[in-house]
Amino acid sequence: MQSDDLSGPKALGAFLRNHRERVTPEMIGLPSGPRRRTSGLRREELAQVSGISATWYTWIEQGRDVSISPYTLARIAKALKLGHAERHYLFTLARVADPEQERQQDRINDAVLHSVHQVSVPCYLLDITWNVLAWNQPAQVLFSGWLGQAKTPNLLHFMFFHPLAKTLVSDWHHRARRVVAEFRAETSHHQATDPMRAFVRNMTRNSDDFNHWWQQHDVMAREGGERLFEHPQQGRLHYQQVTFNPAENNVLKLVMLLPLP
Repeated sequence: MQSDDLSGPKALGAFLRNHRERVTPEMIGLPSGPRRRTSGLRREELAQVSGISATWYTWIEQGRDVSISPYTLARIAKALKLGHAERHYLFTLARVADPEQERQQDRINDAVLHSVHQVSVPCYLLDITWNVLAWNQPAQVLFSGWLGQAKTPNLLHFMFFHPLAKTLVSDWHHRARRVVAEFRAETSHHQATDPMRAFVRNMTRNSDDFNHWWQQHDVMAREGGERLFEHPQQGRLHYQQVTFNPAENNVLKLVMLLPLP
């Protein structure tokens, strides 16, 4: 028995085909025309409203390994009347970043920002380029000399530009190298965007260490695990790091540091 292909071009094609068959011409402003043999839109109709050729769209739906730009996929998603979860799934299957998600990064729910203050352990919220959008008092105490002083704190800027990092973060060389690999993996779908290109350009030009590890193209999944700090007042601090993604904006990362003995 052959199992379903749950990822890749075949899964993308099957997803598009099933949702195309649920949309009628009237739903997207096209005349219904004569009696149709099948329900839903024809391939050439969806291609027309999406601004691509019928042949190209057919190849996508057939599961051929073709390149699809994020903006083309966005037009297809709009024509298919996809909801938030369906749209997110579509872009995940295509392995490209959703342009709408890029715009949504500036619209962050206040409840998410305030959530860090409901946590009793060090906690902070990061965006796609690891700007620290919010943090609580325990985090400010841990990162004393950086959080609360930097005007626009950024975790990568801290690791590679701030003199405190190499004394506060135990085994800085290992942690910094891993941070670059995690950042590359996390942002793989966003690296073609102008803001991400500008951010990486700034990092590579101003940090030889970052540039060296970035050019190695290592990728690692963000994992929890033990984190050691050598705090100037509190001595050695030992934490277990856990990271969560808010459901409504999964490019954000809520990071908690749980104290260990």
